[in-house]
Amino acid sequence: MDQHSLGSDKSDTPQKSVRKIAIISTFGGLLFGYDTGVINGALPFMSREDQLNLTPFTEGLVTSSLLFGAAFGAMFTGRLADRFGRRKALLFLAVFFLITTLGCTFAPTVPVMVTFRFLLGLAVGGASVTVPTFLAEMAPVERRGQIVTQNELMIVSGQLLAYVTNAILATVFEDSGHVWRYMLVLATLPAIALWIGMFIVPESPRWYATKGKFGEALNVLRKIRSEQRAHSEIEEIRNSLGEESKVKQASFKDLTIPWIRRIVVLGIGLGVVQQITGVNSIMYYGTQILEQSGFSTQAALTANIANGAISVLATFAGIWLLGRIGRRPLLIGGLIGTTSTLLLIGICSNVLEGSAFLPYVVLSLTVTFLAFQQGAISPVTWLVLSAIFPLKLRGIGMGVAVFWSWITNFMIGFAFPILLDAIGLSNTFCFFAIFGVGAIAFIYKFMPEIKGHSLDEIEHHFHSHNKSTKIKKKPTEPLSSI
Repeated sequence: MDQHSLGSDKSDTPQKSVRKIAIISTFGGLLFGYDTGVINGALPFMSREDQLNLTPFTEGLVTSSLLFGAAFGAMFTGRLADRFGRRKALLFLAVFFLITTLGCTFAPTVPVMVTFRFLLGLAVGGASVTVPTFLAEMAPVERRGQIVTQNELMIVSGQLLAYVTNAILATVFEDSGHVWRYMLVLATLPAIALWIGMFIVPESPRWYATKGKFGEALNVLRKIRSEQRAHSEIEEIRNSLGEESKVKQASFKDLTIPWIRRIVVLGIGLGVVQQITGVNSIMYYGTQILEQSGFSTQAALTANIANGAISVLATFAGIWLLGRIGRRPLLIGGLIGTTSTLLLIGICSNVLEGSAFLPYVVLSLTVTFLAFQQGAISPVTWLVLSAIFPLKLRGIGMGVAVFWSWITNFMIGFAFPILLDAIGLSNTFCFFAIFGVGAIAFIYKFMPEIKGHSLDEIEHHFHSHNKSTKIKKKPTEPLSSI
């Protein structure tokens, strides 16, 4: 029996237990968001001569080293989560977040900062894979979309928290050269909360089942489902594992099987598409973008809060839209919106260069861009990635897909300040708009609609080598709100 269980409180209903699990585990998403967003406000202070004295090259290096680490964290944490369990992986990540955050906070030089940012990235990447996988396996099918998307909400909430604290600390400690260290160290608080919280969270029943521990799996299901449904779901998991019995042990070799390779290609494509919109050029360098358009540093830090706020509000809208619109049209619509907005930023930055209106036009357009990104593209991406991989390969499959997402993120994070310095604001955003057109074409051609289909139907679609974007329903299969 699982000793680390929320079910020890007899007053907890299954719905309350799932809600608590979601809140506690998504502290990993909050850390993901804070650690990627805090650099936005910290960079201008790190760059001062009496601090780390950053150039455009070293700015890109400090920012993107975390993203490079995240790529490897995503790749290998998925395997660790498959081997040792989702819960143990999250406990380890919480400790790693704490240690590496302190390393970044006290870094005396650029090489030390880059080293600890890379190590912190391992934890960020690990959380980006493990948390949505854990949530997808704990949630009942009819609430899977809503619950998995809560992680995206916590990510953008973490980024908003970073922007708000950056602005406050910059005002309170305006004369302190070390204000960026205060910004970074605050990430230790959610790391401690995640570590404590994971001691009362049960392991995934689906992971137990992959290890042949069906008794433990059923015990957990009884705490997060009704009694009848717990027995029904454990049988579904047995059947699913039976169908996947040819895959003896999850390994990278399994990714060469043709039908699995099709899923991996789609997963990699989704991860890359989410990043080549250029979203993280705004999330990481929003303060610099607003400074270059005409705001002062302090005004840019304050104005950047609007980017964080709209991200949170748009994610709420995205959760609502996921229950009403298909995944495919929502993603394509979001990409059309972001691509159009990027083009407008490029045009307006050129036409209104030097104008007093330009800073406010750029701010309104970045807010519009993030509304499309966080309200459509990001929620759909993480939801689809959590659903398309077969059970035994879910950890490693997501790891590969998210690895390439982070590698793309790394390249953009590294190149953006260099591009901004070399070709200017207008040309940089027109460059991203071209990528957006390619992203729309990829999704239109390769992504099937998964809304209203069970995990088994999605798997069967890829297994049958069907190149259509329409998944056939099985009359005997219950539908879920994936």
